Amino acid sequence: MALVESEEHKALRASVAALGKRHGRTYDREQLWSEAGKLGYLGVNLPEEYGGGGGGIAELSIVLEELGAAGSPLLMMIVSPAICGTVISRFGTDTQKQKWLPGLADGTRTMAFGITEPDAGSNSHRITTTARRDPDTGDWLLTGRKVFISGVDIADATLIVGRTEDARTGNLKPCLFIVPRDAEGFERRAIDMELSAVEKQFELTLDDVRLPPDALVGDEDAGLLQLFAGLNPERIMTAAFAIGMGRYALARAVEYARDRQVWKTPIGAHQAIAHPLAQAHIDLELARLMMQKAAHLYDAGDDIGAGEAANMAKYAAGEACVRAVDQSVHTLGGNGLTREFGLASLITASRVARIAPVSREMILNYVSHQTLGLPKSY
Repeated sequence: MALVESEEHKALRASVAALGKRHGRTYDREQLWSEAGKLGYLGVNLPEEYGGGGGGIAELSIVLEELGAAGSPLLMMIVSPAICGTVISRFGTDTQKQKWLPGLADGTRTMAFGITEPDAGSNSHRITTTARRDPDTGDWLLTGRKVFISGVDIADATLIVGRTEDARTGNLKPCLFIVPRDAEGFERRAIDMELSAVEKQFELTLDDVRLPPDALVGDEDAGLLQLFAGLNPERIMTAAFAIGMGRYALARAVEYARDRQVWKTPIGAHQAIAHPLAQAHIDLELARLMMQKAAHLYDAGDDIGAGEAANMAKYAAGEACVRAVDQSVHTLGGNGLTREFGLASLITASRVARIAPVSREMILNYVSHQTLGLPKSY
């Protein structure tokens, strides 16, 4: 892993930053998604033979970070190319790859991801969505509920995490199924969120949703391997999302601190203003280093090492983002709460990186148990 970005990565970062700047904070999500897809940014991590860029999560995280830093993040990048695209490219059949990857790469198709359930919370071993075989046809029948699933209304299908019926011993045996948006028995209900975001959140109900045998992605008995092939990129990309948001807020605050004058001097000349902003910048840069390490490990095929680093990156980025947004709003004072400067809405949005896809407390549990070897409290 190089500590200095390659020229290719610098060029990618600059070109995506230019795209984000053209669209800005008032971006149209569909237009930006379409343009990013045509330019090859959405599928930069997917195999070249299916229309992707042949890169990895390292490159995809650069794209999301720079769009976020321009004020125009695309949340579904975390889900569609990073989670679903990665899982299908690693474990899907040739038919599934040919059907989905080209569209995921150029943005003409989108896929959501459904794992969270109302009663399971962070305990994925309590997933109750079940999949059973129809003995007469070989079809799969899915039944269960999901909650806080992003972008289902704009997705062509949702990659649903269920468990086979014979896995009720308490041992998690997840299976992944591609569920088309219009599948019979697949219902969605929008959740009324205080969070202001282009992508909406949904509760899903699956009532004996019938799927053909080839809806199953990968091996029914592969278990956690396939699941974490998607969850590690999710954490890395969430870190990129948070770092981009933090950079956007910090840039607005720095610009304001340079221009705003009280008693004939810019407020940024005062250490009480300058030092917290400098600290926010340091925190974001440190989080980016861990994110880059996690992406490097994942792209190198080290799933175990990537798991630890991805969790740490997501934790560090979430904390850095919240602090950067808070300090940026505080720097602007009352102006920080106005629509004109566009920072107040980030107060709520920045909490997402602390809460989803896994809370900071569960990450601390992971590090204390897996890294430090401390006993569990549960």
